[in-house]
Amino acid sequence: MTKPRRATIPMSHLGGHSEPQAKFRLLQQVRHAVRTKGYSVRTEKTYVDWVRRFVLFHSRRHPITMGDAEIREFLTHLAVNRQVAPATQNQALAAILFLFNRVLRKPVGFVEGIVHSKASRKLPIVLAPEEVRRILDRMRGPSRLCAVLMYGSGLRVLEAASLRVKDVDFARGEITVRAGKGDKDRRVPLPESAAPALRQQLQNVETQFARDLAAGLRGAALPGALSTKYPTADRELAWQYVFPAQRIYSEAKTGVRRRHHYHQSAIQRAFATAVREARITKRATCHSLRHSFATHLLESGTDIRTIQELLGHTDLRTTMIYTHVLNRGAMGVKSPADRL
Repeated sequence: MTKPRRATIPMSHLGGHSEPQAKFRLLQQVRHAVRTKGYSVRTEKTYVDWVRRFVLFHSRRHPITMGDAEIREFLTHLAVNRQVAPATQNQALAAILFLFNRVLRKPVGFVEGIVHSKASRKLPIVLAPEEVRRILDRMRGPSRLCAVLMYGSGLRVLEAASLRVKDVDFARGEITVRAGKGDKDRRVPLPESAAPALRQQLQNVETQFARDLAAGLRGAALPGALSTKYPTADRELAWQYVFPAQRIYSEAKTGVRRRHHYHQSAIQRAFATAVREARITKRATCHSLRHSFATHLLESGTDIRTIQELLGHTDLRTTMIYTHVLNRGAMGVKSPADRL
């Protein structure tokens, strides 16, 4: 008796470049389901990538032929062989459960027997005020102003890069972060020291935007369904990015020429270069500026729940990590060696 062949998926259906886009059936279904749920573009890319990895791991078998055993094998592989972080393993699990529950309509509940990645508590990298100053002194242009806002307002790198003109309020001295992590809005302080440079940046944006409109370009793309509700809003200055990209792109479906926001990778490269030039030995990244914002506020006496709100944390325990990196020495004690 011959063994039945396992259903497989051609590489073209998994996002290869040798076949037309119309044939990417499974991944197109995932994209459609993610967009129907209103998830972000980054979530869509992440879920599609994990589904692709899951299918390739099982020799391109179609997921409809799989179940708990295959999910358990893949996630255990990530923990044991790839040694990924717990957050990465959880991200993969979320994507696979979405695939089965929302796309394939093959409900999967709690999967038993998964070997979980070992959680390790890592303290955030925090820069001293003098170190922040040395880094900023070596940055120029939009990247520097984005870095100032990350440190002065506690913004994430993408939140700074995608800031829109309408969300900067000089009169109230605040910035409104729209659809931050977890699709939450929040208000953060606008540093007074950054106001002059930010005003100049907005003047530059207004001048460039006028030139773009005269050249036949449309403004920045609007989020979600706002382009349908406000069809001319992309021609208003208020909706433009505070940090527009230098290059122009054309939308794939409509061919409309627009200008996207400054890419976060450009900020990250400029920051990494400044860290090296400043001879900072800490493994600092752009996110270290946000960590420093929270820690320095806590050191100055700001209430922990206020910091939680400013950072947009859902759980206070996430914010409490900064109590472990206060400038008081380890555990807040004085070393006996200092008494000699």
